[in-house]
Amino acid sequence: MKLGIVGLPNVGKSTLFNAITKAGAESANFPFCTIEPNVGMVTVPDERLGVLEKMYNSKKVIPAIIEFVDIAGLVKGASKGEGLGNKFLSHIREVDAIIHVVRCFEDINIVHVEGSVEPKRDIETINLELILADLDVIEKRLDRARKMLKGDKKFQLEIDVLEKIKAHLESEQCARTLVLSDDEKELIKDVSLLTTKPVIYATNVSEDDFIDGIENNKFVKAVEEIASKEGSLVLPISAKIESEIAELDDEEKMAFLEELGINESGLDRLIKASYSLLGLISYLTAGEPEVRAWTIKNGTKAPQAAGKIHSDFERGFIRAEVVAYDDLIEAGSMVAAKEKGLVRSEGKEYVFKDGDVVLFRFNV
Repeated sequence: MKLGIVGLPNVGKSTLFNAITKAGAESANFPFCTIEPNVGMVTVPDERLGVLEKMYNSKKVIPAIIEFVDIAGLVKGASKGEGLGNKFLSHIREVDAIIHVVRCFEDINIVHVEGSVEPKRDIETINLELILADLDVIEKRLDRARKMLKGDKKFQLEIDVLEKIKAHLESEQCARTLVLSDDEKELIKDVSLLTTKPVIYATNVSEDDFIDGIENNKFVKAVEEIASKEGSLVLPISAKIESEIAELDDEEKMAFLEELGINESGLDRLIKASYSLLGLISYLTAGEPEVRAWTIKNGTKAPQAAGKIHSDFERGFIRAEVVAYDDLIEAGSMVAAKEKGLVRSEGKEYVFKDGDVVLFRFNV
């Protein structure tokens, strides 16, 4: 999974990125500090892996991985190349979801590119640039479809959908807020649009606001109103607190979070929100060589889940031996789980569930 961190300059993007990835990306109080995207790999916390490691006496543990990409601050005119905008927009096309960092705190010592803190305006600025970039893509696709229409009338259906999306974008609304039928989606499935990508608005609040509660933060409320209209998620976070957490070891981190009255770090909450937003789950494989988490879409059937490990597993799929993680732990071992009839033999139509512990049978 690849998540792109975007936002206006000086909203705390790189500070947050540094904190959650410990990658040491440059962070400074001026625009365009980030030119090439910084990339950080983060392991997905999953306590189940440690439990299975002990059960199987495994030599290696391999958690799921999330790739965070810190994309440079966008400004007005980015879609036309302002502030190296075209280059930055191309980086956004490569991500699965967008973490849109929105500044929701005031600080006279940190300049705002627009001169004041106003989340609604900031979000509209970013969205408009993405919309303009998408309009350019739609126009080019329409030109192609119109040419193809002369030889094949079926392209009229594609043109109709593209025209619908174009009108929606021209009304300055993101494509993800447009309701399309499954057939319409199928017609334009290979059209890569920035504004169809799911979004988590990371509202960057002050340390005091985050600890004392954000109920009275008018900036966060403004973001929540926008998010509710477009079906996006809102995740209040303090980049400053995350920076402090990043400097601590695991024991110190737990003590610090407890002192602040926080159950989990912003990174952990961000990962959970990302999985929820993208409809992802993890299944597990376990044995003496290794214990591993595999990330799949919720609703994935057994052969396709097997294909995450290797294409041969999907092509030669016979069956999957499956036991729910909780059942396995309660039984105490795979042998005991089998004796109790908790291990099931599932075929090609089986839909995987989060926490399934699996052994695939295949023949190539």
